[in-house]
Amino acid sequence: MPRRKPKKKGPAKGAERDHASEGDTEETASITSSHMSEPDSIEEATLNGQDATVDETDAQELLEEKMRDNLDGTTQKSVQGRRTCLENLRTAFTRKYLLDFVSDRKMTISDCVERCLKKGKGEEQSLAANLGVLLLIQLGAGDESEEAFKTLQPLLKVTLLDKTAAVKARASCAFALGVGCFLAAEEFEVVVDTMTTLEQIFSESYHKGDGTSPSHTANVTMLHCAALSSWTLLLSITPPSRVIQMVESHLPRLPDLLESEDVNLRIVAGEAIAMFYELAREDDEEFEGDDMDALVLKLRDLATDSNKYRAKKDRRHQRSSFRDIIRTIEENDAPYEIIKFGTEELELDSWVRRRQYGVLREVLGSGTNIHLTENPLLRDVFGLGAPILIGPGGVKKISRFERHQCNSAAFKARTKVRSKQRDKRVAVY
Repeated sequence: MPRRKPKKKGPAKGAERDHASEGDTEETASITSSHMSEPDSIEEATLNGQDATVDETDAQELLEEKMRDNLDGTTQKSVQGRRTCLENLRTAFTRKYLLDFVSDRKMTISDCVERCLKKGKGEEQSLAANLGVLLLIQLGAGDESEEAFKTLQPLLKVTLLDKTAAVKARASCAFALGVGCFLAAEEFEVVVDTMTTLEQIFSESYHKGDGTSPSHTANVTMLHCAALSSWTLLLSITPPSRVIQMVESHLPRLPDLLESEDVNLRIVAGEAIAMFYELAREDDEEFEGDDMDALVLKLRDLATDSNKYRAKKDRRHQRSSFRDIIRTIEENDAPYEIIKFGTEELELDSWVRRRQYGVLREVLGSGTNIHLTENPLLRDVFGLGAPILIGPGGVKKISRFERHQCNSAAFKARTKVRSKQRDKRVAVY
């Protein structure tokens, strides 16, 4: 008979059941522990994420600490390092209203701008000029901003008129000089002197003696456009008595700029002409100028321009702008636009207000609405009154960035909860 194979010894049946039971218990405990450590619902996860958000005060202190580091960094030897610090400061000043921080360090910031304008080159000078304008916006109306502008004005003017300086730096100085004068000039004589300086720049684009348009590089045309834009901004605060004199001396020459090859210079020149008509008709409703028919004919050509050698976007922008300009000159009809920010609205119902808003928006970029809401200087410029305080019970519309952050947090929480719930269903099965 064949022998039986010996049976392998193993754990007793009871021990096997105990071992299996122990393993199941550990696995179940692990799953249960995992679920207990996770939020039971999407709402709870979202609330936990909100609780973990850094306190606003701590965030402000962190921002100010970084800004102090950037201020110190503007004195380093590295050119690129100084540019980076200037750009960081510019970004912070556009995105937040920081009166206390800036007021306590106004001399330091002013010295920083002054030093970079004197010793810097090209991009560094351009960034310093932009930072100088933002310093004035942060300080607001008053003695502090006036003193800061008195310090910076000569440097901006010297750099603007220096033909050996980089064209981009000169353009930024032209823009900063005009905006700074608009915000902080103590006397109107300063405004007149600044307008004369700016006119020296953009008048180089007037027709030559033989009636032909001069030829300039794109960078030089950009400089002329910045100078004319700042000049037009200062025209918006010129007293009526002087406007009448300027109509006679400047209005006949400005149409020369409508023949420029640069679309931006053509548009800014057209808006300057429209503002002249708007201001002149405040004194004389029947004002028509020397040769309004010829002017309207030239403007109508630009409003219907379909030349293929111009970019499609440029043609569309030009046609839209010059249609508004023609309506002002022919029908005395000003453009109208409503700017909504938060719970408020700003009406732009004239070329004066449109130019002022356009220039300040160019300075502040995406932070324009924040400054319109919180900055007393901008609110005073546009007649919005004192900043509206929103109490605990008030309703404040969150920004797109804040809405994106909330949606991202909710998405992450929802993903984690659903993932754990899927694991739990598998374990139960």
